[in-house]
Amino acid sequence: MTYDRRKLRWNGWGAAHAGFDFGPREPEVWAWIAAALGRREFARTPAVPLPDIEVPASRFDAAMFERFAAVVGHEHVKGDRYERAFHARGKSYPDLLRLRAGDLGDQVPDAVVYPESFDEVQALVELAALESVALVPFGGGSSVVGGVTAQRRKGQVGVVTVDTTRMNKLLALDEVSHTATLEAGVYGPDLEAQLQARGYTLGHYPQSFEYSTLGGWIAARGAGQQSNRYGKAEKWLLGAKLATPRGAWTTESFPASAAGPNMNQLVLGSEGTLGIIAEATVRVHPVPQVKDYRGYLFKNFAAGSAAVREIVQRGIPVAMLRLSDADETRFLQGFSGVQHPPGQVTKIGSRLVAWRGYAEERCLLLVGLEGERDAVFEARVATSCVCDRNGGFSLGRGAGRRWYARRFGMPYLRDPLLDRGIAVETLETSVRWANLPGLYEDLGAAIREALAQQAADAEARAIVMAHISHVYEDGASLYFTMVFPQRLGDSPVASANAAAEQWAFVKKAACETIAAGGGTISHHHGVGTDHAPWLAQEKGPVGFDLLAGLKERIDPRGVLNPGKLAAPG
Repeated sequence: MTYDRRKLRWNGWGAAHAGFDFGPREPEVWAWIAAALGRREFARTPAVPLPDIEVPASRFDAAMFERFAAVVGHEHVKGDRYERAFHARGKSYPDLLRLRAGDLGDQVPDAVVYPESFDEVQALVELAALESVALVPFGGGSSVVGGVTAQRRKGQVGVVTVDTTRMNKLLALDEVSHTATLEAGVYGPDLEAQLQARGYTLGHYPQSFEYSTLGGWIAARGAGQQSNRYGKAEKWLLGAKLATPRGAWTTESFPASAAGPNMNQLVLGSEGTLGIIAEATVRVHPVPQVKDYRGYLFKNFAAGSAAVREIVQRGIPVAMLRLSDADETRFLQGFSGVQHPPGQVTKIGSRLVAWRGYAEERCLLLVGLEGERDAVFEARVATSCVCDRNGGFSLGRGAGRRWYARRFGMPYLRDPLLDRGIAVETLETSVRWANLPGLYEDLGAAIREALAQQAADAEARAIVMAHISHVYEDGASLYFTMVFPQRLGDSPVASANAAAEQWAFVKKAACETIAAGGGTISHHHGVGTDHAPWLAQEKGPVGFDLLAGLKERIDPRGVLNPGKLAAPG
């Protein structure tokens, strides 16, 4: 299964026919958002339609198209406006600003190819090296850090985007060893459908699950929402097969080995700069008998954090721990309350909960448990006891069920917000527990101050909220979401430029605060182009030189995803 590209939004999220479900009270929802952001009325900032956009002519002549067609077949080499615009960029806020404004510049692939096998991918890499053509690997295109931008190095004759989504098969399932080998272009829903038909799951469910691929998860070193049970990509990847200018590269897939460094760790997070991931062997699990998701309220972020840390450090087997701070809790409850106004009983219950001390600083913790029935029951008792000891108030399964049902829907909210001149963007990090409280405070303050300095006007207000997720014994990730009125200009391109400058100021302040506070520049989004300026500082001079040397050794002509990670532009 793959998606018909013309049924997806080329300049937004997901299926073209789908959208965010506001419910029957959409006008009230927009009024609530406007009040929260200090807007008397929204701007009108629709995306420029593709027919009105100038897409630069391909740099390739007919002979070059024929060379690529000789590898994958004529029907799988695309040079039309839609395919080239669709594959120009990913889904980051800066990406969408350019796409929606119709400001494609010269960062548009000259052709898009759809290989069907490893051999075809390897042939494409060899052809690109021979012809001095840049290759950009592309799965779902859901990168939020500029990881799939169609750019080339100086002197390269053009850019080809290699769309891997025809490579979507389950190649092998080892039910004794609990491993599976799949082609890397398989989308999340198709991957799970193929595995679950045999009784197994990978369990990797990022928010982008519906429109992202196995290869992209590996290339970005991604994390799913249930990573506490199933692991980030570095836990479940056992082996990979890549196409490189040096030939096929197959990494080891032993249960464990002391034969030098594990090559899988070089593939993970490599973002297509060391090779195009074509196949992967992954660790799988039996489909869980039971899934139990529950909510707890804590009086403040510190109390909730203490509970989360105790759960993970005690080794209680959980699938997910997600702690929203007070701002995110208020936003989620307020947004839901406008969509579905509470009844009298619920209002009385809320007042009683507030009277008990769960008021303005209250924080929502979602606890997800998956596995065999008895194990889930034991974990539920253990997590409940920890929450109780730390002052948690049980909300039962309702909050967990609501989150689970809507967990892939929030990205659809971005497009209608952008249509009204409202930005929404995220950033994330991870940090040790000892440094987490300080970084949480400092990073929130830095973001709010930067947004205030870059406010669209005197009345504009920003919503800044955060949550803890993907927790570990030694630390956790911090994930911030910001919603704010955009700075706008007198044309779509001028507005994109103004909004991009506004966000660049905020992003720089946030990244500098993360680096100073002991956090990583990215926990699971990756590096791409957006985080590249901070990578050398994080890796150190020796580590960064090693990355650059590895790139030079495996890809001396720089054809693989130029300008990303540690690669020169």
